[in-house]
Amino acid sequence: MNPNHALMSRIHAELIDGYDEELELEIEDQFVDDLAAPDEATQERLREDRRVYFRELFRLQGELVKLQDWVVTTGHKVVILFEGRDAAGKGGVIKRITQRLNPRVCRTVALPAPNDRERTQWYFQRYAAHLPAAGEIVLFDRSWYNRAGVEKVMGFCTDDEYEEFFRTVPEFEKMLARSGIQLIKYWFSISDQEQHQRFLARIHDPLKQWKLSPMDLESRRRWEQYTKVKEVMLERTHTGE
Repeated sequence: MNPNHALMSRIHAELIDGYDEELELEIEDQFVDDLAAPDEATQERLREDRRVYFRELFRLQGELVKLQDWVVTTGHKVVILFEGRDAAGKGGVIKRITQRLNPRVCRTVALPAPNDRERTQWYFQRYAAHLPAAGEIVLFDRSWYNRAGVEKVMGFCTDDEYEEFFRTVPEFEKMLARSGIQLIKYWFSISDQEQHQRFLARIHDPLKQWKLSPMDLESRRRWEQYTKVKEVMLERTHTGE
């Protein structure tokens, strides 16, 4: 074999090994697309779309690595909140962000429901324990905005606790900003029909059933309530800071 060809084959194999995680995440969609595609031309277009997707993903992840280096060098502190509807894609986005980053620099916080002791604490206390030190990035997979969303809709907080949240959260976030923490907040939207389809996919896929809880199913029934509290939350928590 030509030595150059051998070298290129080895490089190609190493690259594919590096893509295994991404390919595994996408393979189920690939099968669905290819089975649904009516002809070879459509299948080739879908394959090209995936190639474009991965090229852009890797480019942007390279930019995230540069950002990570800058955060470490400057001692910056970053908090990113991910909120939104169930099945809107928060977890997938967080996974893409953290795939190439150093877990000692960038970490994800996904807190469970509070225990009996935590319910007696200042509401923000258990979140504050996870805030970053200098040179760190913290991603919150859901956050203190639970109180303005799921807790309100499901009746897990009182009306007084709900109103106290809105009185307190602007001041809490202003304190974060004054302390040097850069706070970035994302809301992930999804249509009613798309959420319905994604829930069905989780119900019928044994590898995804763990993602679906009784609470998620109940949220489908309360779609309009979630819409109303989301709009109230965005209006009452937006500040210049």
